[in-house]
Amino acid sequence: MISSSTTGAAKKGTAENAIVQKITDFEKMQAGRPDFDQSNSQIEVTKHPDPQWQYGQGVRKNRHSESKHIEVDPYAEGRPMVHNYRLLVSGIAPRPIGFISTVSKDGKKENLAPFSYFQVIDHDPPMFIVSFSARPQRVKDTFRNLKESGECVINTVSENMIEAVNATSIDAPYGVSEWGISGLHQAPSTTVRPARVQESVFSIEGKVVDIKEFTNHTEGTSLAALVLIKATRFWVREDATNDDVSHIDLEKLRPVGQLGGISYGRIISTFELPRERWSDEMPKYALLSELDKSKSDV
Repeated sequence: MISSSTTGAAKKGTAENAIVQKITDFEKMQAGRPDFDQSNSQIEVTKHPDPQWQYGQGVRKNRHSESKHIEVDPYAEGRPMVHNYRLLVSGIAPRPIGFISTVSKDGKKENLAPFSYFQVIDHDPPMFIVSFSARPQRVKDTFRNLKESGECVINTVSENMIEAVNATSIDAPYGVSEWGISGLHQAPSTTVRPARVQESVFSIEGKVVDIKEFTNHTEGTSLAALVLIKATRFWVREDATNDDVSHIDLEKLRPVGQLGGISYGRIISTFELPRERWSDEMPKYALLSELDKSKSDV
């Protein structure tokens, strides 16, 4: 029998570790902000931050060179799990959003949800990872479907669809389709059963290669897990790519990145930096030549 004190402690733990915070008076806060710039003006390309930088100079324009760092033990007694979550998502940013479509094993339950613990990790073969946090609530529907069916479609997220994408993150009961909640449209896939998102510029059909579940640090939460996905088909919007389908136009993609809390970021400016080759750069710079010589002297 579970005592009332145990139940109360569990509820308190759930509240303390709640990743999704209830935001009050958001409309009032939003009302005082400028409107989103929908002019779709061209993304600016500038010089990189320090064009005069030379090898060995480190950070030349460091305004915080005297600032101290705080050491944090993520497993310290009394440190809530949610503190680690908030620190990580605000510090590892921006993060790409993997907008993932799945279906249950019997094909009757469809799911659509965004994930920022997501990344492409290779191109030969094309591989992706998506991870699922330990959480006080039930296991994520996307993870359940991936385990049962082994298939998905990963869709990109552009500025013009972010409200619909965000709507799919609502904690709807299992079996309620986020397609209806969002109003986004299904497009047919060819190698997997889940549909792709018609509004996405780029979609990747994929199949599960491996699943790794992790032992939890926090008791009473669902297991954290990582899913490795191999792409089986690409879909690119015709007007957003080049003739040999080897590039996606940033002006057409207009990607949205996940930041900390409920914040997102857009791209309005970029810069370029080439990656140099040692054989070209070493003869031109005394520092690199000295480092090369010290290497050969060892």
